[in-house]
Amino acid sequence: MFKNLFKKGNSETKIYAPLNGKIIALEEVPDPVFSQKMMGDGIAIKPSDGKVCAPVDGEVVQVPDTLHAVGIRAEDGSEILIHIGLETVSLNGQGFTAEVKMGDKVSTGDALLTFDLDYIRDNAENDITPVVVTNNQQTGKQYTMTDETEAKTGETVIITASEK
Repeated sequence: MFKNLFKKGNSETKIYAPLNGKIIALEEVPDPVFSQKMMGDGIAIKPSDGKVCAPVDGEVVQVPDTLHAVGIRAEDGSEILIHIGLETVSLNGQGFTAEVKMGDKVSTGDALLTFDLDYIRDNAENDITPVVVTNNQQTGKQYTMTDETEAKTGETVIITASEK
């Protein structure tokens, strides 16, 4: 009877924009791996600069050698992949600088990666950056995408995770 008396309200995790730019529906990304949500649900951002920041408080769980992406596990267990551009793995790290390594603890707004936006635009297929919750099917949470059209790093909530 008293089990829920001291339970905190419906807990939500807010996932903030990891970079500045125009928000685009994931379905509009010109890559079926993302647009068909094979990697998970999320949104995409057309970047206006080359700085990627932590979208949540959590731990860095992935920084590939090619530095084109970063994965973070939020405190609620949500795993977020930020994939800079399309076909950027073939750049072999050129144009990218990692500011973190696997295992680092980060807070919302901490620098994760920087990239040369002009270099990416000139040498990759596209600079559109998917931001995807890769384990959305396993968390038992409901993820709601923003209706906003402009992303401001660390300020714009792009995804809200809540209990089902």
